[in-house]
Amino acid sequence: MRDLTLGFIGGGRIARIFLAAFQNKRYVPSRMVISDPDSGVLESLQRRFPDLNMVLTADSSLAARQDMVFLAVHPPAMEAVLQQIGRHISEKSFIISLAPKFRLEKIAELLGGHPKVVRMIPNAASWMNKGFNPTAFAPGMSGSDKQFLAEFLRIMGEMPEVEEDKLEAYAILTAMGPTYFWFQFNELQRLSQSFGLTDGEFKTGFREMVSGTIGLLFDSGLTYEEVVDLIPVKPIGDQESQIQEIYKTKLTALYQKLKG
Repeated sequence: MRDLTLGFIGGGRIARIFLAAFQNKRYVPSRMVISDPDSGVLESLQRRFPDLNMVLTADSSLAARQDMVFLAVHPPAMEAVLQQIGRHISEKSFIISLAPKFRLEKIAELLGGHPKVVRMIPNAASWMNKGFNPTAFAPGMSGSDKQFLAEFLRIMGEMPEVEEDKLEAYAILTAMGPTYFWFQFNELQRLSQSFGLTDGEFKTGFREMVSGTIGLLFDSGLTYEEVVDLIPVKPIGDQESQIQEIYKTKLTALYQKLKG
């Protein structure tokens, strides 16, 4: 892998996911600068990732001077951050936004027409190098630059190139999607163990069930109704319409907000 210097503007959750992926792969860049105004955030990173050769600072301009600059800030803060760091960005640097909503064109404009801008929607499983991270590139980026970035960013897991207009939909599906299921998975584990299954038995059975369920629903050639009819007893069937309504109202409203 080419020797790179990395800068992260923002040291919160998304930065932690990237650092965990680097640590898993034993990837230590020649220089990695992480800026955040909260000293507690920086101290937490130092404790968790002591071997990653990080420069931790409140100075975002230092992070902005690196070869690859990750914008790990929330959309409402993006414009102010870009205005602050614009003059420190090298014309050769790659700028990678990890936020929904703020578009490639606007990022490039606020950076004085910078051509090497990328947007990625990270996925939490990237912590284990198994993420699904849809990515859109600025129209003017060369094929060689795109290929280089794709090879590097696959340290996080899958990195499909998608249309920018679809990134907010992916934010709802792949970035926030795990939160729709984690609490349910956790409760099933707790209940299964109370019913007498060991932790190993639960994990094996649960993984196989989820994998088979997805394959049956989407790849079997059966209709939804035919799939559902294969199991006569539906313990929480009475609550399905309520759950569906929660999905519909919550996620539709959030998608509309992200699209502005």
